[in-house]
Amino acid sequence: MADHIWERILEEVSRDARQEPALASFLHTVVLSHHDLESSLAHILASKLTSTTLTEIALFDMIKSALDDDPGIGLAVREDLSAVLSRDPATRGYAMPLLYFKGFHALQAHRIAHYYWVHDRQPLALYLQSRTSEVFAVDIHPGARIGKGIMFDHATSIVIGETAVIEDDFSMLHEVTLGGTGKVGGDRHPKIGRGVMIGAGAKVLGNIRVGEGAKIGAGSVVLSDVEPFTTVAGVPAKPVAYPANAHPALDIDDEFFVTEKQS
Repeated sequence: MADHIWERILEEVSRDARQEPALASFLHTVVLSHHDLESSLAHILASKLTSTTLTEIALFDMIKSALDDDPGIGLAVREDLSAVLSRDPATRGYAMPLLYFKGFHALQAHRIAHYYWVHDRQPLALYLQSRTSEVFAVDIHPGARIGKGIMFDHATSIVIGETAVIEDDFSMLHEVTLGGTGKVGGDRHPKIGRGVMIGAGAKVLGNIRVGEGAKIGAGSVVLSDVEPFTTVAGVPAKPVAYPANAHPALDIDDEFFVTEKQS
């Protein structure tokens, strides 16, 4: 079965290697020498997460084993690449996020950690979480459940708690926290619906529901449920508008108060 995204990546990287000979060896090692996207991604993540504790070869084998055992991870990887390409105007092709975007790398590292978490290898999953946080400044508990078609734009200082759930087609910027309130145990983190967009610096706290198609303004603090297809902002966040699109995550822009909410 043809893998059109991988074919496009090979074309893009081959072109870049011709245009920039100084990068040709690097591009051959991380992409052109591999037979599929899973192998290339495993190499990229292993090279970034390697340490004196786990060698690059050991990490490659662990990451590739998870990708081979669960084809759903590979599907999510491809949908994440498509999400970045379609939503980020700075992105030129599929190869750019695969090679250079730490938000994409951190998300895929989480997918591997989550695989080991649900396969009863929690110590390894927690190690991968810790190492991912050190390398990418993105801290996602391996227990968190994240859908596909996800974009973390810039990604620095993102924090996502253990019982958080993020549905498909979600976008957020840097310095976002999906955390607990510090008052309760158990199921204590937010549940984020499909197509939600969260602006930079927002904090969504507690076991609350952010409905499908909602939009959260930059710097907001959300402490209660957000209705579907509603824009909230402020500290604490309150409804202020309706998003112009049903799923604002798919159409990131700088326009915030698109349609005023009628009282």
